[in-house]
Amino acid sequence: MSSTRMGASDMFSHAGYDVLEAGSAEEALQGFEYNEAIELLFTDVSMPGLMSGFELAHQVAQRWPRVGIIMTSGRPRPEALASNIRFHAKPYIPAAVLAWAKELSTPGERL
Repeated sequence: MSSTRMGASDMFSHAGYDVLEAGSAEEALQGFEYNEAIELLFTDVSMPGLMSGFELAHQVAQRWPRVGIIMTSGRPRPEALASNIRFHAKPYIPAAVLAWAKELSTPGERL
């Protein structure tokens, strides 16, 4: 597991969220297919595997429109983000990300 993913997982766990981690966009999509309770996706634009975090976010936005999406990257903000996708440049400010998460979901629910 990457230290970045572990840090994000810890950030959300300490804020009261139940966290499901995925090592790739494909693994994340499987999580959504098997767990209807997921309310929030936090992803980096760059992810290992065949699909990017950008593509993952767009698929989730289309297939599960009720899911809040926060995307981050050390690269410039991607163009053409769906209106329900929030973007925060890296290094992200945990308090800002968690404020968005609170708006988009309920702590204690699946993340």
